[in-house]
Amino acid sequence: MDSEELLAQLADIHLPEPVSFWPPAIGWWILAALALVLLIILFRKFASYRRQQKICQYAIAELDRCYDNFSNADPEDIDQSKLNYANQFNTIVRRVALVHYPLANVASLDGAAWVDFIRQKGESSLMSDEIAEALQYERFQTKCDVDVDSMQDFGKQWIASLYKGGKTSTAQSAGNNAASQGLSDA
Repeated sequence: MDSEELLAQLADIHLPEPVSFWPPAIGWWILAALALVLLIILFRKFASYRRQQKICQYAIAELDRCYDNFSNADPEDIDQSKLNYANQFNTIVRRVALVHYPLANVASLDGAAWVDFIRQKGESSLMSDEIAEALQYERFQTKCDVDVDSMQDFGKQWIASLYKGGKTSTAQSAGNNAASQGLSDA
């Protein structure tokens, strides 16, 4: 037998079946699962961001409503209008602080401790001594002499700083870590 006869006895080469796209290999399943988890995380972050922005807009709208009430008040009763504005301003800022810092004892703060809390937690560069005094004592007075325009600007700045980052992201995480440590120590 020569080599040509032997080669003639060989069968043709069988090509394998074409590779199917389904089911995909395990690597594609893992990649799809990771992509799904990433999409869920991104969606939750976006939803949280949108919720925070709506809360911020609502709080600023409440501040604007108080300012409009002050602006539309009777000019003869300006002292009472300023006092009402200072009290409403303080209430709104305290409510925002309670929402943003639920683990802090915000509700029990008053006087200098309340002003220190405001200075520590948000952007307070527009807080003058007059505004600080109004936040500390004016709600207990019968007369209030504060620049309502600068107080309004400060309130908007402070609220916006809480929801846009700044000092609060590190302060809040530190406060939350301290609170969780306090709970674990107990």
